[in-house]
Amino acid sequence: MEKMSRVTTALSGSALTGRTMHCHLDAPANAISVCRDAAQVVVAGRSIFKIYAIEEERFVEKLNLRVGRKPSLNLSCADVVWHQMDESLLATAATNGVVVTWNLGRPSRNKQDQLFTEHKRTVNKVCFHPTEAHVLLSGSQDGFMKCFDLRRKDSVSTFSGQSESVRDVQFSIRDYFTFASTFENGNVQLWDIRRPDRCERMFTAHNGPVFCCDWHPEDRGWLATGGRDKMVKVWDMTTHRAKEVHCVQTIASVARVKWRPECRHHLATCSMMVDHNIYVWDVRRPFVPAAMFEEHRDVTTGIAWRHPHDPSFLLSGSKDSTLCQHLFRDASQPVERANPEGLCYGLFGDLAFAAKESLVAVESGRKPYTGDRRHPIFFKKKVDPAAPFAGLASSALSVFEMEPGSGSMSWFVDTAERYALAGRPLAELCDHNAKVARELGRNQVAQTWTMLRIIYCSPGLVPGTNLSHSVGKGSSCGLPLMNSFNLKDVAPGLGSETRLDRSKGDTRSDTVLLDSSATLITNEDNEETEGSDVPADYLLCDVEGEDDELYLLDPEHTHSEEPEYVLPQEAFPLRHEIVDTPPGPEHLQDKADSPHVSGSEADAASLVPVDSSFSLISVSHALYDSRLPPDFFSALVCDMLRFYAEQGDVQMAVSVLVVLGERVRKDIDEQTQEHWYTSYIDLLQRFCLWNVSNQVVKLSTSRAISCLNQASTTLHVNCSHCKRPMSSRGWVCDRCHRCASMCAVCHHVVKGLFVWCQGCSHGGHLQHIMKWLEGSSHCPAGCGHLCEYS
Repeated sequence: MEKMSRVTTALSGSALTGRTMHCHLDAPANAISVCRDAAQVVVAGRSIFKIYAIEEERFVEKLNLRVGRKPSLNLSCADVVWHQMDESLLATAATNGVVVTWNLGRPSRNKQDQLFTEHKRTVNKVCFHPTEAHVLLSGSQDGFMKCFDLRRKDSVSTFSGQSESVRDVQFSIRDYFTFASTFENGNVQLWDIRRPDRCERMFTAHNGPVFCCDWHPEDRGWLATGGRDKMVKVWDMTTHRAKEVHCVQTIASVARVKWRPECRHHLATCSMMVDHNIYVWDVRRPFVPAAMFEEHRDVTTGIAWRHPHDPSFLLSGSKDSTLCQHLFRDASQPVERANPEGLCYGLFGDLAFAAKESLVAVESGRKPYTGDRRHPIFFKKKVDPAAPFAGLASSALSVFEMEPGSGSMSWFVDTAERYALAGRPLAELCDHNAKVARELGRNQVAQTWTMLRIIYCSPGLVPGTNLSHSVGKGSSCGLPLMNSFNLKDVAPGLGSETRLDRSKGDTRSDTVLLDSSATLITNEDNEETEGSDVPADYLLCDVEGEDDELYLLDPEHTHSEEPEYVLPQEAFPLRHEIVDTPPGPEHLQDKADSPHVSGSEADAASLVPVDSSFSLISVSHALYDSRLPPDFFSALVCDMLRFYAEQGDVQMAVSVLVVLGERVRKDIDEQTQEHWYTSYIDLLQRFCLWNVSNQVVKLSTSRAISCLNQASTTLHVNCSHCKRPMSSRGWVCDRCHRCASMCAVCHHVVKGLFVWCQGCSHGGHLQHIMKWLEGSSHCPAGCGHLCEYS
């Protein structure tokens, strides 16, 4: 603290002097307020209510307002405000729903003046009128706001926000009759104190509760709001509809917001939890704070600028039981630690590079060589005179643009919209996606989908045998593929007959054709063996021609000039007793005994006859086991996914993850999957492919991604009659016991798609509301609200 500087500010003949300092309190503080002359500050909390004098070197306790032997809940303060016109007048909001006023001019020790007990729950905020000495406004957890005239014992007006709780109320500095209120459901309402029956304007400001608001001291229509969604938004209220002009993204829920005096674009914020620091933001640079105060060790609960015309001193109270005065000159500036250099690719391949202006100034004098078509374009950020720290991290931006048409991403959009990720069998999904990729000219991707179908898709079980025999004297193996048939269509006795007899001297060849879609052959025990689903059919036969006459049959290219042979039905008894197949050659027997040969190959090999004059084929199983288990290819599939991700095609990696699901999920770590999903979802949202993005989130195999829709969507539903929030999931309101989803046009219960106005809560059937608003802009319920449908 000794190294901190001192500042003296002249204000209308008086001078504010001081330095950064703090003092220890007896208990945590909930709120603070400064008197008009900036010489004293009041600190209020559940167990503390004291006034401190602000001296040049320290805080000095002047008065303790918690007097009496017995502690009272009226002294447990949630908020405190010091009147800016009468220095002897204070008001507090108690946690038991009581609003208390305090008169410091009373000669007795007890300075309590009046008690207003009209609220039923905790009062969250109290606010004095900036120019009217006797008007006090309060907002409570019961959803009501009350306006008190301190010359009377009761409230003069009650305002119902039609919400669960009021979090903040603030009188407008420029408009005498206007005040703003923020609510738990994310709405902000503007009221005229002369019309307590309905608000003048209401709009949804945040996704979640709005904890605070503050009117700009100079710009008449600017209202700053902060909420649980970690955002501070600045609204222009001078337009017909509230317009968001600035938005600041913070790192925690915003508990307090205060505009900085004499600085039009600066405001201070503190958080409700997690973050203990106080930030001063320039709303024109919303991503990096202009200043940061780090003195507190617990959550900051109250902030106030010491004087409405002095931007140098900021006071704060915290749950760490400290009261601090911060000198703006001593604040740390995160912009000094910000990296002024960056690199980013655009959606369409453009490259942006930011660097320090000093480096760019040196390099900008160098002319680009003639072969370089990508001439850099420099944009220099103007320095804000109200924020001298902005120049510390100003950068020059160089943009390298792609040639027109060379960086088209239409293939990405078309692929995302046309891909099928669920709702069909795996084989159909792979075939469909392969077709889409092939039509877009992405042949490698199409081939990958085809390979995935071969690896993971089972051919299914066929109840019969797809056997075809060709009989012909002197025929070779160059025969066309014949149609497969089911054993049920064959005459009885042939279904179990797997051996074909041939008379002596007959030179015909018996062939067996295995169909690619189902090569299941029934043996004597009526067992079924799974065959290969590889899209190829092989001809197995005994031949007397050359070796090259054995070839792969192509079912799409049949030879029409060759005769089609079918298996004849035996209409006469067999010529002799069918004998067992003689043993095969020794080298085939050895192969059957080898541990590296499957049982199907061994059985097929053992069926080859020794006598060349006796050609006989007996098939009881698939001739070979050409189908490896899918797990055998898991490592290869994972390498393929990583290859596509490293090449930048995260779309392919995520699509395969979704289509294969559990088949491949266990082989890729959760962190990698989450990284792929977030990258792909970010790309989809950049291209405004919201439906596809939602489908990917819904079908994702990562738990962290699948819960995004549950965490990012909040829907608050109010009853259209009593305006209270719907606590149950049914159609009947728990408070008024009336059906909430009534159509304002046809007056029937809406059991399907329901659309409602966020301003008046009335709605109905989608088609009815659309037809109504085509001819009238007023609410069909007759409430007078101007509803819009877009």
